[in-house]
Amino acid sequence: MAETIQIRDAVPADFKTVLRLNQAFVHFLSPLDLNLLAALGGEAAYFRVAEMDGDVVAFLIALTPGASYASQNYLWFDTRFDGFAYIDRIVVAERAQGNAVGARLYDDLAAFAKGQGLKQLTCEYNIEPMNEGSAIFHDRYGFKEVGQQDLPELQKCVSMQVYALTE
Repeated sequence: MAETIQIRDAVPADFKTVLRLNQAFVHFLSPLDLNLLAALGGEAAYFRVAEMDGDVVAFLIALTPGASYASQNYLWFDTRFDGFAYIDRIVVAERAQGNAVGARLYDDLAAFAKGQGLKQLTCEYNIEPMNEGSAIFHDRYGFKEVGQQDLPELQKCVSMQVYALTE
């Protein structure tokens, strides 16, 4: 029997699970604590979770231009692009991977962004150290590299990616 997936807005009761998911994949992301998550969630234009049979198994946080967010990667896009939804982070629990949960969240974000009159989705993923799963997912979804950013203080290099939203 197929798992039932529901996407909905995140609420504070989800934060404990979001923090646990973030921690499980922190080697690809940046750390979060409750205060940072509350601040990021308050700044986000889009903060939704995916539930599978009633359990939160994924989340996606995205920001739009002009946010008060000091992420080097967000600022890279904010100085170069207009009309974007920047995917700060997405995490899909291991047990939910392979069920198109990530694609469903991206589709939902794309519909949201189009409704806001935005022109593209933007994100980055690690190329040093390589996050091969993310590279494959973004390539399949249709993202294109528009630059790279070296982050020596974090010991990583990221591929800056854009997906053009069409009518």
